[in-house]
Amino acid sequence: MDSHESPASPPSVSRDWFFPAPSPHFTQQSSAVHRHNIHKPPARRFSTYSKPTNSPITAPLTNTSSLSPSSSASAQISDRDLKYAGFRRRTNFSRQYQRSLTPEATVSSVAHQIDKKCDVSGDKVTNSDMFTGDRMKFRWQMAFLVAILITAFSSLLHKNISLRNHANDLQSQITKLNGRLRLCNLVEPADIVNPDPQENISFPNKRLKTIALFISLTLLSIPFVLLKYVDYISKSRSQDNLKEEASLNKQLAYKVDVFLSVRPYSKPLTLLVATLLLIGVGGLALYGVTDDDLVDCLWLSWTYVASTGNHANSEGVGPRLVSVSITFGGMLIFAMMLGLVTDAISEKFDSLRKGKSEVVKKDHTLILGWSDKLGSLLNQLAIANESMGGGIVVVMAERDKEEMELDIAKMEFDFRQTSVICRSGSPLILADLKKVSVSKARAIIVLAEDGNADQSDARALRTVLSLTGVKDGLRGHIVVELSDLDNEVLVKLVGGDLVETVVAHDVIGRLMIQCARQPGLAQVWEDILGFENCEFYIKRWPQLDGMLFEDVLISFPDAIPCGVKSVAYGGKIILNPDESYVLQEGDEVLVIAEDDDTYAPVALPTVWRGNLPKALFVPNSLEKILLCGWRRDIEDMIMVLDAFLANGSELWMFNEVFEGVREQKLVDGGLDIDRLMNIKLVHREGNAVIRRHLESLPLESFDSILILADESVEDSAIQADSRSLATLLLIRDIQAKRLPYREAKACQGRKGSFSQGSWIGEMQQASDKSVIISEILDPRTKNLLSMSRISDYVLSNELVSMALAMVAEDRQINDVLEELFAEEGNEMHIRQADLYIQEGEELSFYEILLRARQRREIVIGYRSGNLEKAVINPPRKMEKMRWSVKDVFVVIAEKE
Repeated sequence: MDSHESPASPPSVSRDWFFPAPSPHFTQQSSAVHRHNIHKPPARRFSTYSKPTNSPITAPLTNTSSLSPSSSASAQISDRDLKYAGFRRRTNFSRQYQRSLTPEATVSSVAHQIDKKCDVSGDKVTNSDMFTGDRMKFRWQMAFLVAILITAFSSLLHKNISLRNHANDLQSQITKLNGRLRLCNLVEPADIVNPDPQENISFPNKRLKTIALFISLTLLSIPFVLLKYVDYISKSRSQDNLKEEASLNKQLAYKVDVFLSVRPYSKPLTLLVATLLLIGVGGLALYGVTDDDLVDCLWLSWTYVASTGNHANSEGVGPRLVSVSITFGGMLIFAMMLGLVTDAISEKFDSLRKGKSEVVKKDHTLILGWSDKLGSLLNQLAIANESMGGGIVVVMAERDKEEMELDIAKMEFDFRQTSVICRSGSPLILADLKKVSVSKARAIIVLAEDGNADQSDARALRTVLSLTGVKDGLRGHIVVELSDLDNEVLVKLVGGDLVETVVAHDVIGRLMIQCARQPGLAQVWEDILGFENCEFYIKRWPQLDGMLFEDVLISFPDAIPCGVKSVAYGGKIILNPDESYVLQEGDEVLVIAEDDDTYAPVALPTVWRGNLPKALFVPNSLEKILLCGWRRDIEDMIMVLDAFLANGSELWMFNEVFEGVREQKLVDGGLDIDRLMNIKLVHREGNAVIRRHLESLPLESFDSILILADESVEDSAIQADSRSLATLLLIRDIQAKRLPYREAKACQGRKGSFSQGSWIGEMQQASDKSVIISEILDPRTKNLLSMSRISDYVLSNELVSMALAMVAEDRQINDVLEELFAEEGNEMHIRQADLYIQEGEELSFYEILLRARQRREIVIGYRSGNLEKAVINPPRKMEKMRWSVKDVFVVIAEKE
């Protein structure tokens, strides 16, 4: 419809108005009009946007009156806006237009196609343009690369042919000269060279050399072609798929990275393949440009790779170009090889420094974890291994190897030829356990971590689970240090027969109670536990079969029998058996000796058996005990004290825990306060390092005082010991000030080592009034207490370490220690000498030993009245000595 007839009608959607249909006589005048209008300047007739106006679409044309409608259409097409020129070139519309413009349907369809292309979104047009540009760029790069390869190939081939021609010319000249020499008879017939060059000179096959040269160039160009091809395929895929996905080159790069990082020998293998490819390609190239055979060319290629100066003797452009290329590649190969070797050496030293290498040992002692007890434990293990010429101790903890070695080097003791190997790792990881040869260790010690008891025991439980999951099995047993007695059942349930447990707090708590009731017992335990003095050993002696245990007691001059491992009771250790017990075949004897190779039974000696001077009478007197501080196992100590003390005794508890919270903690720990039979709990709140708080207590009235390492500071050994020392000095000073002067003067006169005004002398005389037992964590603190002699002490960390070392060396000893620390059974006692001898009586140690058997006791040592240290397993047991009633004896007897 014409715009003049319908001004209000909107423009056509198909935009056919852009190219009006030609008239029937369009074909006769189109060429003339086109030539006429091609020289006219372009006129902007239409906008790219439709206008909302209703005015007709008109444009003035030159000589419009003389032109037909077909000429007008031709002018409209030729005078199009310049901005569509590029579009026409892409669609090749001008050519199509010149070929067929007559049918009206053709023009209309073309216009409709152009309209559809113009309606495409801008993003797709942009992507198509980018793809077309990249494809053109790829074609130009490929053409340039092919041109370079063709040029290089033509140059090498031309040089090869020229050298071949030159060689032929020289051969023909040699042939002519040989002919002349033959005519002149200057040479013998045997020396004349055969004029036929094919018979004397073996020229390489020209075709094979050309093929070799072509193959070498092809192999060199394959990587570049593949890279370009992969890039081209990746871009074409990105046009087809609307989803975002990684390109092929990124996928290939990722696979290469995974191969190089995961495979342990990927880098050396890649370097080897690159070297072989360089030698092969270089050999083929040399074979194509020289007259040598293929084997010699391959060898020459290797010499170029191995040495950068061998290519200096090459002659000719082709051989020199190939030799320089091979030498350059060889320089890169050896640079990469040097980098790999350097990285491998650095990685090896780094793994050694960080403790990542595997320990290839067997029959070693493995320690898992790190704590303050490690130093004492290593010292005891070193003493135990001294008789065997040293041993191997492996320590694995989640610490840096260098830090562990530095801390161990600072320990002040002699390792006695024992080697300590440190490794960094977690005992919860099987790979780390395999790294320390856990399946070949003869003993595995799991140390408790410093901190929360429940968390420490939970980690110990997980460690036991990891150890029981070792595929190769365990040759040795597991010794686990626990912090809470309630967790012992669970650990034994998981570990089974492989596990021996040592509850540190339980052992120390019971030991402190025994030492508080029997002064001097702490030093005895310090001598028995560990390997520095005398310790427990179990061994079978067939010559003792059929003997009474009473006779076995006096059969070891260098040891003291304490019990029997009975076959009749299923291998159970019977401590302090009845004197009528007869050793059977297979029974083993438990003794206290200096070492396992220092004692042996001898013929039964003749010993006089006397009678005891008086019967044992243990007074059931009331006691008053003070506990300073709070421990997490204090409820167990209360139950033990309730079993030991007489009815009506008092237990005072002095700490900073509020009374209501204190009772709740005791109930949560399993203590039923209403069921205490013999003791009465008295609660006092206060700080043990504040003198004003301590003065509110009747310190002079207590029979014994136990200074505990408080739970709030037990993580730091130095801080806990400082607090214990401050409490001890304050208590002793308050006691000395409250004692009568006359008693203090008498006590100082008995001591005689300090002046009347000496503060240590005043505190020493207070020690006669009450016994104070201090819990010490750091072994270095004991020197202060031993010199002042104002208090007895219990080295908790050191004693636990000694017990762990003994159980690690022989797991059977754990049964002995458990009975000695338990509430029932046998325990250590300090007895007065008047229970066994009379004043001034001369008896041998064997005679006293047999007298003590009348009360079913075993005397293991003594302490003279003028000495401070007891003698355990004394020598010369048959030698008679003069005894005093002030002496004391150390015995193993049933609990009273």
